[in-house]
Amino acid sequence: MFSKTCEYALRAVFLIAHRTADGGRVGIKDIAASIDSPEYFLAKILQDLSKREIVQSVKGPNGGFYMDSKNLSRPLADVVEAVDGNSIFTGCALGMPECSSNKPCPLHNNFMNVRNQLQQMLTSVSIGQFNEELNLGITHLKR
Repeated sequence: MFSKTCEYALRAVFLIAHRTADGGRVGIKDIAASIDSPEYFLAKILQDLSKREIVQSVKGPNGGFYMDSKNLSRPLADVVEAVDGNSIFTGCALGMPECSSNKPCPLHNNFMNVRNQLQQMLTSVSIGQFNEELNLGITHLKR
């Protein structure tokens, strides 16, 4: 459903939120190893998320990525839109440029329901809401 880039972005955001809950920072090498992501590819993703103020970063030997309360309160939809745009919420399931209620593709009506549910879920849940489940070991970020 999400692009590979978006999958890495979401996993990285969850990991950063989880690992920096105590006020620390986490480095790119650690993040990449922890979520099974190519380091250089992930660095570009996180650089973009930092510019969009979804994550925070500090350069230097004691630097790394972290999240503050403002970042943690952002909805997951912000991460998805930053990486993949909003086409997952507005686009056609078949990628057709002319798909609407007036001229629907074969999947339009069914996909529209799924798309709307996904958007509602991603906009109603914040990044920080997943830390408790990670802390309890209910969810995980690596195989």
